[in-house]
Amino acid sequence: MANLKEVKQRITSVVSTQQITKAMKMVSAAKLRRAQDRIVQMRPYSQKLTAILNNVSASSEGAADIVYAQKREVKKVLIIPITSDKGLCGAFNSNIIKATNAAIRQQFEGKEITILPLGKKSFEAFKKTDYTLVDQFYGVFMDLSFDVVREAAEFAMNGFAAGDYDQVTLVYNEFKNVATQIVQTEQFLPMAKEETEEEVKTAETDYILEPSRAYIIEELVPTSLKIQVYKAVLESNASEHGARMTAMDKATENAGELLKELRLMYNRTRQAAITNEILEIVAGANALEGS
Repeated sequence: MANLKEVKQRITSVVSTQQITKAMKMVSAAKLRRAQDRIVQMRPYSQKLTAILNNVSASSEGAADIVYAQKREVKKVLIIPITSDKGLCGAFNSNIIKATNAAIRQQFEGKEITILPLGKKSFEAFKKTDYTLVDQFYGVFMDLSFDVVREAAEFAMNGFAAGDYDQVTLVYNEFKNVATQIVQTEQFLPMAKEETEEEVKTAETDYILEPSRAYIIEELVPTSLKIQVYKAVLESNASEHGARMTAMDKATENAGELLKELRLMYNRTRQAAITNEILEIVAGANALEGS
């Protein structure tokens, strides 16, 4: 059985850890609220812009000339895994790493793979591999804004347009609620049209466009793609804070349970020491009486 000093040191250590996990939970809760508001406000805009773009592109004679929609044989692939800069958020980051590796094995086996990590954890994970690594944009979460994310999106779009990559894929956590994040492996380029119920209902809508349909498509497509990447980054950001809040809440509960066990152990050890001292005193008194 551990002595009193060791048990007391463990209790002090667990109490300190519990205070840290409580503080991190509260910080994540505050950040989650702001991140959740940003993604909730972004989703309708992104979805409506994509719906309009799909509708206009489908009815345009020049839709086939959109450079970002051109499909070709996939030989070179750019994968954009989106993680966080910090840990202590459960399986949030490891799920993205696993999903990226699974996509490489199942979909892109034998292809030339390039990784463009967004987030320090994905950068640290893939810099140890043999894949080509683009290390210019992994610090996006240090100063998260559309302008910062736009640079990474433009790099991927220009690479696809120039033929450096035949396909670009996003891997990120979609925010569902505080306790649930859904890992998404989504084709970014070439553009893949996904019809929603709203798009099907408005498929026959005829838009009056100024100055021209071709010009609108030319301006709208790049903007829509950049917003798509920005939306994925915001989804990941909100998911990170939700995952960390949940993980720190569980850690605080576990620390509380551990404290109960340690305090019980401390009391038992203390009582055993007192009992031993009493027995020694009684034995010494009996020895003196016998002599």
